[in-house]
Amino acid sequence: VAALAGAALGRVYYEETFSDSDSIDGFKATEARSDLGSIKLSAGKWYSDAENSVGLQLAEDARFYAYTAKLQRPFNTKGKDFVVQFTVKYEQDIDCGGAYLKLLPPTLDPAKFDGESPYEVMFGPDICGSTNRRVHAIINYNGTGSQIDKVVPPRGDQLTHQYTFWVRPDKTFEIRIDNKVQEEGKVEDFWKVLPDKQIPDPDAKKPDDWVDGPAMIEDPEDKKPDDWVDGPETIPDPDAKQPEDWDDDMDGDWEAPAIANPDFKGEWKPRMIKTPEYQGEWTAPLVDNPDYEEDEDLAVFNIGYVGLDIWTVKSGTIFDNILITDDIDYASQFGNSTWADYVEKEVEAKKLVDEEEAKKLEEERSAREAERKAREEKEKAEEKDEADEDADELDEDEDAESKAEKAQPAQDADEAQEAEEKDEEEEEEEKPIVEKDEVVEDEEKSVVEEDAEAAEKQAKADKKA
Repeated sequence: VAALAGAALGRVYYEETFSDSDSIDGFKATEARSDLGSIKLSAGKWYSDAENSVGLQLAEDARFYAYTAKLQRPFNTKGKDFVVQFTVKYEQDIDCGGAYLKLLPPTLDPAKFDGESPYEVMFGPDICGSTNRRVHAIINYNGTGSQIDKVVPPRGDQLTHQYTFWVRPDKTFEIRIDNKVQEEGKVEDFWKVLPDKQIPDPDAKKPDDWVDGPAMIEDPEDKKPDDWVDGPETIPDPDAKQPEDWDDDMDGDWEAPAIANPDFKGEWKPRMIKTPEYQGEWTAPLVDNPDYEEDEDLAVFNIGYVGLDIWTVKSGTIFDNILITDDIDYASQFGNSTWADYVEKEVEAKKLVDEEEAKKLEEERSAREAERKAREEKEKAEEKDEADEDADELDEDEDAESKAEKAQPAQDADEAQEAEEKDEEEEEEEKPIVEKDEVVEDEEKSVVEEDAEAAEKQAKADKKA
C-alpha cells in the first residue's frame, strides 16, 4: 500500500486498511449519545487472509453507531476528481442495517456528531428487508442532501464487496460495485438540484385546427353483413317435447327450455380505423429556461472527516480499505491489491465455513434424532413394563378369584352346617324354658281355681246368715 501511495499521480486524503493494531483508535465516538454500539478490529469468521482481511467491525446488535475519523488532509474537490472507495462484508447475513459512509466538512465537531450533522456526501449500501435495498449516493447542494434518482441495488450476500463513487471535474460520475459500473452519466441528470435547462414555452398555444383525439374512429364505410345475426342470444330448444304427464291446468303453459342461438354472432360494430386528422396530444415546444444557470460548484465537496452514522439490527458488518483520493487509477490499483486479489480465496474460505456449518448442523440434527429415538424407545419400554405389571396383577387377581370360587362351596357347606348346629343348640336351650313356663302356668291356674271356690263358699255362707 505504501508503494502504491508513492506511485499515485494525484493525492490520497484518507487511506485506512486497519492493518495496524491501533488503527481503530482513529475513529472517535461521538459524545452526543451514550448508547452507542462498540467497534473492534476483526477479520471475521472467514477470510482470505488473516492480516489483510482485518477491518472495523460493528460489534453489538441493535445499536446506533456514530464514529468519525479525521482525514490526513482536508479535501476540496473543485477542479479535481473525487473518489471514495471502501469494502463492506455483511458477515451476519444482514436483514436490516446500513453500511454507508458519511463524508463530513472540516468544520465538524466530532464530539457533537449525530444524525443531524451536515455532511457533503453519503455513499454506500443500505439494506432493510427484501425490498428496501439500495446504494445511497446523496450529495449536498446548497445545504440540502439530494439522493440519486436511480436505485442501484447493493450486494446482500456474506462476502466482501467493494463500492466506488467517482465524480469527475466535468460533472460526470460513475458508481461501481466490485469494479463494475452500475450507473453513470451527468450529475445534473441524476440529481435534480438545478432547474431544467429547457421548459415548455409558456407563451405557446395549441393551434385551433389541432386534432388531439380521438386516435381511433369507427370506419364510416364498414357495413353490417346481411347474414349477421345479432339476436336473440337464446332460442327455445326445437328438439324439446312437452312431457306426457304435463297438466296445463296444474303446471301452466308448457314452454321449451332455452338454448344458445347457434347463429348468434353478438352485437355488430364497425371496425376501428385511425383518425386521419389525429396529431397526438399537443405539448408546448421546449425553450431555454431563463432560470437555468450552470453551477460550477455542483458536486464540489469540502471534506475533512469520514464518519459512520448508522443503525444495524445484527452486528458483524466489517468496513475495510477506506480510500478518499483524487486519482481513479490509484483507487483501482489500491482496490486490486486490497480486495480483488483476495476474492477467490475468500470464496473458498466461505465455502469451507459453510461446509463445516452444514456438517455441524447435520451432526446436531443427527444427535437430536438419536435423542428422539432413544426417548421414544425408553417410553415404549416403560409402557411395556407398565403393561406387563398390569398383566401380572390381573393374573394374580384372576388366580385369587379362581381359588376363592373353588373354596366357596366347601365354605358354604361349613357355614350351613355351623348354622344348622347352632339352630339345634338354640332349640335345645329353648325346650326347658317352655316346660317351666307350662308348670308355672298350671300352678297359677290352680291358685285361681282355689280362690274361686273359696269365694263361692263364702258367698253361700253369707247368704244363709
